[in-house]
Amino acid sequence: MTNTEISNLEQQIFELTAKLNELRKTSKRTQVRNHGFSTLNGAITLLDMFGDKDKLLLIHNMGQACRYCTLWADGFNGFLAHLESVLSVVLVSKDSPEVQRKFANSRGWRFCLASHGGGDYIKEQTVMDGSDNMPGAVFYERDGDTIYRKNSCVFGPGDLYCSMWNLLGLAGMTESDWTPQYTYWTRPEKMDDGGANLND
Repeated sequence: MTNTEISNLEQQIFELTAKLNELRKTSKRTQVRNHGFSTLNGAITLLDMFGDKDKLLLIHNMGQACRYCTLWADGFNGFLAHLESVLSVVLVSKDSPEVQRKFANSRGWRFCLASHGGGDYIKEQTVMDGSDNMPGAVFYERDGDTIYRKNSCVFGPGDLYCSMWNLLGLAGMTESDWTPQYTYWTRPEKMDDGGANLND
């Protein structure tokens, strides 16, 4: 494939993405109930998550046991201040609030966190029919105290929502060539401190 072919294909993808976003603007929204969640500060509701905004991006994270979900959240964390200038952002998972906070702190995440505990919310608001712990995101709008689901997406290797895949693509690599890890530190052959009590 020539550079011209690559540029032409990139332009097509750009135009299709613009078309996709136009369709999302006009997509039908559906009313949803005001689900409950747990946080370190107590119980909250979906409506509470909007704060002073009318738009809410709820990130569906599988929990600390998923390296891929960690990769997506690591990336979104860098955009968080920009996103929060126009909408509320909350990361939810099945993990307990205590586990969520400990893991978020270890990653340097700044998200508001809430636990659905694997309950009704994730079963009813899944991003993929038939799967109640699929990673993705749901965009909600509110009108007064009424909540509407507007758009959703599924996260997965090679998707549109993690810039890592496109950057690997520049190097001629695909998601089959690389798997995210929690850390990339490699133990030295010789530990100058003696190596006692070392956690990998």
